Amino acid sequence: MAPLSADAAAAAWAAVRARAVAPVLTAAVWACLAMSAMLLLEAACMSLVSLVAVRLLRLRPERRFKWEPMTEAPPAGAGAEADAEDPPCRREFPMVLVQIPMYNEREVYKLSIGAVCALTWPPDRIIIQVLDDSTDPIIKELVELECQEWASKKIDIKYEVRNNRKGYKAGALKKGMDHVYAQQCEFVAVFDADFQPESDFLLKTIPFLVHNPKIALVQTRWEFVNYDACLMTRIQKMSLDYHFKVEQESGSFMHAFFGFNGTAGVWRVSAINESGGWKDRTTVEDMDLAVRACLKEWEFLYVGDIRVKSELPSTFKAYRHQQHRWTCGAANLFRKMGWEIVTNKGVSIWKKWHLLYSFLFVRRVIAPILTFLFYCVVIPLSAMVPEVNIPVWGLVYVPTAITIMNAIRNPGSLHLMPFWILFENVMSMHRMRAALTGLLETAHVNDWVVTEKVGDVKDDFEVPLLEPLKPTECVERIYIPELLLALYLLICASYDYVLGSQTYFTYIYLQALAFIVLGFGFVGTKTPCS
Repeated sequence: MAPLSADAAAAAWAAVRARAVAPVLTAAVWACLAMSAMLLLEAACMSLVSLVAVRLLRLRPERRFKWEPMTEAPPAGAGAEADAEDPPCRREFPMVLVQIPMYNEREVYKLSIGAVCALTWPPDRIIIQVLDDSTDPIIKELVELECQEWASKKIDIKYEVRNNRKGYKAGALKKGMDHVYAQQCEFVAVFDADFQPESDFLLKTIPFLVHNPKIALVQTRWEFVNYDACLMTRIQKMSLDYHFKVEQESGSFMHAFFGFNGTAGVWRVSAINESGGWKDRTTVEDMDLAVRACLKEWEFLYVGDIRVKSELPSTFKAYRHQQHRWTCGAANLFRKMGWEIVTNKGVSIWKKWHLLYSFLFVRRVIAPILTFLFYCVVIPLSAMVPEVNIPVWGLVYVPTAITIMNAIRNPGSLHLMPFWILFENVMSMHRMRAALTGLLETAHVNDWVVTEKVGDVKDDFEVPLLEPLKPTECVERIYIPELLLALYLLICASYDYVLGSQTYFTYIYLQALAFIVLGFGFVGTKTPCS
């Protein structure tokens, strides 16, 4: 059989496009446009609330809820003697448990333990609990020695270990609450191993809980000690700043509900118990507890003026693992709790709608699927299928509006917005896969990989914005999925430039370049991915 001529091949491809590809792609386009409208409406509503109510009207937590300062507490480590002279003062301070869950945290365990032991609170009204699930015996010994050293300074610190890691972080927190001394506490603060609260953290947060009995949780904002380590950490800071400034603030103001961030927050112990305690059925035990507490009509409060230092993942491998855990767990929680939310009789229809549609469906399911499907698959493919027309409002106006709303809350990072867009599109591939894993409960639904830490970041720590990892025999530093998608994008962009309408090729080439850069590991810091 003679080979097809170029004209015959083009005619054959046109026939296939018209009969098979175009109808399917058209349906995908309109599905994506519908999801884009949902996401835009949600983002606009949150941005409007956070800007008008919180920023313009200055309706800060202290104006909306009762807050009175606690009586001046003796300095940390002063011992019970300093307190015994003034029993009435001591009685005003409730018993507080501070939990620090950790797993092989060699780089940061001293930072978190030291910061928590320096909290200003009457020494006999606070118990610090280090929940060590480490499997490395050397690290376990180091953590235990650190706890013993602080105990010798008359700090009430408990070093607790388990025989297994069942339930991971949720299992450790639950086991920690089972101790008799923990059950005597009225409030519990949780800090991950890389978090370093200021000494007045409890003095600023506990009064909200003491004077407002309906509040179950006070969540504070994260601050990042290594945000300027590389381009990837700067982009993460932009996304997380938007999360706290917009999502958490608007949720706290409009619904008295938002997702607990898992750390840098203070819970009312009775609210945890009434909601069923910590559960390990998903990899987002924090969000799980928050949703269940909301269904019990407890209220949440976000206080953005209180900030806690923490560390951002500085390697691409660590960031991928973190995002998989967060995205997969949230989608899996939607699957597990959807019907429970619908049938709950304790909350209003308005709150059910917010929980099920806005909080879980749009933000945790639609957002990761839409970003990858539309911007990395549908738009590039439409460059090869001229029969499909994407309306300009969906192609330009909607993503531009969403980007502007993010930029407004990150004015100091406007020059990084193009990098943020390209990087987030690359990450959307992993988030979509994680969301589908959670929705379908496939084999990796409960995968839990602890985020790698660097530790004590020095002020003179300098890394170029794009830092290639040192070449070694470790093939883990080459990411095949990113490279395969880059090849797909290059084909689509080249077709559009040579044979198409030359509409999308610039964007597609840039996005392909982003996939190539990340696919070859040219992202993150010099920290090895092990």
